[in-house]
Amino acid sequence: MSDVQALFAALRQSADGEAAAAVERLVRDGPDRALCRVNVLDFAAETGIDVERAIAAFLHAARLGLFELSWNVLCPGCGGVLDAGATLKTLDRDEYNCALCAAGYEATLDEMVEVAFTVSPRVRRIGAHDPDTLPPVEYCRQMFWGSGIDLPPNFEQLVEDITLDFVELPAGEKALLSLQLPAEFLIVFDPVSHATQFLDVKGEPTRDRQTLSFIIDPVHRPNETIPLRPGPLRLSVENRTHRRVLAGVWIAGHAMHELLGRRKPFLTAKRLLTNQTFRDIYRTDTLDIDQRLKITSMTFLFTDLKGSTALYERVGDLAAFDLVRAHFRVLHEIVAAEAGAVVKTIGDAVMATFPTPDRAVAAALRMRDAMGRLNDAHANEDLVLKIGIHEGPCLAVSLNERQDYFGQTVNIAARVQTLVNSRAIFATESVVTDSATAKLLQTSGIEPVAQRHTLRGIADELTLYEIP
Repeated sequence: MSDVQALFAALRQSADGEAAAAVERLVRDGPDRALCRVNVLDFAAETGIDVERAIAAFLHAARLGLFELSWNVLCPGCGGVLDAGATLKTLDRDEYNCALCAAGYEATLDEMVEVAFTVSPRVRRIGAHDPDTLPPVEYCRQMFWGSGIDLPPNFEQLVEDITLDFVELPAGEKALLSLQLPAEFLIVFDPVSHATQFLDVKGEPTRDRQTLSFIIDPVHRPNETIPLRPGPLRLSVENRTHRRVLAGVWIAGHAMHELLGRRKPFLTAKRLLTNQTFRDIYRTDTLDIDQRLKITSMTFLFTDLKGSTALYERVGDLAAFDLVRAHFRVLHEIVAAEAGAVVKTIGDAVMATFPTPDRAVAAALRMRDAMGRLNDAHANEDLVLKIGIHEGPCLAVSLNERQDYFGQTVNIAARVQTLVNSRAIFATESVVTDSATAKLLQTSGIEPVAQRHTLRGIADELTLYEIP
């Protein structure tokens, strides 16, 4: 058995069998472009495999060395990759700037950071492992854009239609382009370095040759739009970088904007941080101790067992411990099944995160039913679970050698749970009014009951909803 075959055998042992087999087929039969920055959500849809199992399979494949995991900062405007790293620790800037969109963005983990997987060169060599050898169109497809851009089937033709001229320039080389400028807004752009120059071509046409110099270097200088007239242009392009560049003159019209606006779902950093398999595998190597990464919306679920101290006194330490351990096992399984992750346990309490409010509510309902079944199995009512849910912005941080969360959203979620005094679920307004949550509750025939409460440390009264 070869080394690669041994790795796939190990993958079949650690991941879902169907998902592992699909990953192996992709590596064996897929075209090169399909193995660069794999969009796991696309992969799951195309193969009919459950998304969570697909994510887990790729995470295990990365752990085994079959794939390389990358965290890519995406421009919200054009979908281009502004920065890429093997870990979240490389996200160390307060702001990321896109020269093509002439805009700066504060990186958040919700939709600006994608997680993608590229096959390891030890498993299969593909063009993206040597990006400077890729043809220009394939470089744009595989390297410039992230996995969230939805490129149409006629992508090559579309690029040709919007490109006035183009030059492939080795490091340190110069070139002259002679163009006939139309009355359009044009962009001189290199997808390798992201160097950009805007040209506003308008006014009376001219027969006089205009000249322009476009210097590509490692420094992304902000540029002002240069006014030009329709007519001849001599464009001087100089590559002052240490690698090949692909400078082109693009027509920034309707076709280009339609292309840049095409989007599809992708695996976000936020979603991966709430994945139980990821937390289990990358427990101690996610964030640096001083990092504070913003998430604009995360849903937190806190649970606690009511009267656990009395339970230990009533049934004895050994029996109570077995019950509590069974309860933890069930909660972990439910959280993972609903695309969540257990952040930590505190005594008999659990703190869990979910990418969306509806997944947290679905988990809470399943938890309540599961505790009922555990109690029935033991012919008692010893396990009374209190659950609180809240959604909002937070910071992803590293605390006690573990990826954790900080902020008022976390504090409110924890305190909502403390208000529950029976086998109940309390959720805040942002959770209950979420459209997917509302649909879930309606389908389940559940009508939340609004209540006004004051939470310790929170100045204003909050409307909480009991989910009966």
